[in-house]
Amino acid sequence: MKKFTLQNEHLSISVLEKGAELCSIKNLKTEKEHIWQADPEIWSSHAPNLFPIIGVLKDGQYFYEGEAYYMPKHGMVRHNENIRLKEKTEDKLAFELIYSEESLKSYPFKFNFQIIYKLKGKKLQIAQKITNLDSKTIFFSLGGHPAFNAPINNDEKYEDYYLEFDQNMNLETHILNNEGLVSQKTQRILQNEKKIELHEHLFDDDALIFKNITSKAVALKSQLSGTILTIEYSDFKNLGVWAKPGAPYVCIEPWLGIADVEGTDQNLETKEGILQLEAGKEFKAAYTINIE
Repeated sequence: MKKFTLQNEHLSISVLEKGAELCSIKNLKTEKEHIWQADPEIWSSHAPNLFPIIGVLKDGQYFYEGEAYYMPKHGMVRHNENIRLKEKTEDKLAFELIYSEESLKSYPFKFNFQIIYKLKGKKLQIAQKITNLDSKTIFFSLGGHPAFNAPINNDEKYEDYYLEFDQNMNLETHILNNEGLVSQKTQRILQNEKKIELHEHLFDDDALIFKNITSKAVALKSQLSGTILTIEYSDFKNLGVWAKPGAPYVCIEPWLGIADVEGTDQNLETKEGILQLEAGKEFKAAYTINIE
C-alpha cells in the first residue's frame, strides 16, 4: 500500500495514500511507535478521517431534498482509494479528494476535501479543508479518529494510563444504543475532575461521547512514565474517546458533528451537529498531536 513519510530531528510520520490515513508517528529519540498498527484481529484501522458524516446513520441512510442516500459509518474518506497526494514538501503532506460521478450517488454535493499533515518540532498538525464547488449550500460533518498505543513501554499495562484534560469539568457521556445511535441516556464520567483512568471495561458500552466539551486539550499520561502525548483541538466542539474493550490503544477523536440520534428524522439539513457551507466558500479545522 502506497505511503508517504516526513521526518525531522524529533519525529517520523507516515501517511497511507488510501484514505490519507496517518499510520505512524515514531519518536526518533525513544524509537517508540505511537500510532496503533491496525492489527486486523482487533481493529484494522490506524487513524481514519471522518467526512461527511461521523459515526452511523439510522438505517445507514439519510434524506436530502426527498431523496434517500446511503453512506457507510464515518463517511466516504475512510478507506477511499481515490485520494491523491497533492503536495509534498520538507515538512508537509497534502492530500485531496474531489467529488466524482460516483461520490454524487451517496453525497449529492460537489466538494474538494483536503487534509494536510504538517510536522514542526515535536508537533504534528492535521488540518482539514472543505471547499464547496457547488452552486448550493453543502452539509457535512468532519473529524479525526487517531488511535494511540497504550501502553507504549514494555513494563507498563493499560491500567497505568489515563487521560488528563486541561481543566476540571463536569462531564457526561451520551450513551450509544445497540445500533450505534446516540440515545437520550447519559452517564456521569467526571464530577469537577479532569482525569479519566483507562481500564479494560471503560468502553464496554462503546465510545465515550462528549458534546460541547469545554476542554480543548487532553494528554495521554502514564503513572509510571509521565506525559506521552497531548492533543489540542480548539476547532472542534465534540470529542469521542474509544477503544475495542481490552485492546492496547485509545482513540482520541476531535469531532465537528455526531452520529445520528435515536429520534432523528434522517434529514441531512437538520441532522444534529451538521455544518453548512455556502457555495464557493472554504471551511478549515485543525488539531495538533504533540509528542512529549
